[in-house]
Amino acid sequence: MTLYQVYDTMVGLADQERSEKMAAYMRHQFDFLGIPTPLRRQQEKATFKAAKQTKTVDWDFIDHCWQSSYREHQYLAIDYLVVMEPFLAVIDLAKIEQLVITKAWWDSVDALSEVVRKLVRRLPALKAEMLRWSLEENLWLRRVAILHQLLQKEQMDRPLLEEVLVNNLGSSEFFINKAIGWSLRDYAKTNPQWVHDFLLRYQTSLAPLTIREASKYL
Repeated sequence: MTLYQVYDTMVGLADQERSEKMAAYMRHQFDFLGIPTPLRRQQEKATFKAAKQTKTVDWDFIDHCWQSSYREHQYLAIDYLVVMEPFLAVIDLAKIEQLVITKAWWDSVDALSEVVRKLVRRLPALKAEMLRWSLEENLWLRRVAILHQLLQKEQMDRPLLEEVLVNNLGSSEFFINKAIGWSLRDYAKTNPQWVHDFLLRYQTSLAPLTIREASKYL
């Protein structure tokens, strides 16, 4: 199947009962077809494998998916980006930025943060953009900036992590404070002393939610 045929096939797999449950879970932010993730991945697999051989990212297809009223089509586009990440260039981060802020909710934003993580790790010059995102008014860009170093372990850029986090201290946004705590909790598995010291340094500016999340492995 072509990419667009996969897109069309998904419509034929709609499950109304499941779609209602999925929409409710996402607080009715979007319409759903009702396709579970394993089934979606099964439909994508062969086509994405072939697409990877082209070594060219089809942004028209991604835009087509993003224009759909069904959330699974955005998931399809993100799955495609994950597979095609090795072929993304510096210029493509601006396109991902638009995806982050369009039809934004935690599900798409957190999945896109994984694409950004791999891209920035491969192209370190983009770290400057993460600093910019960490200061943007849009909370979802700031959330990606906070989360993009998850799972870095010993490869963590600590100065970048600290600057991004400090840029977001004092926020009243749940999704920001949760992300800060998540980021610190993850890094505490590798460097608990650094996280402990960070919490002491900035304790007066940290939300209780952040401290609670960050302290889970200390």
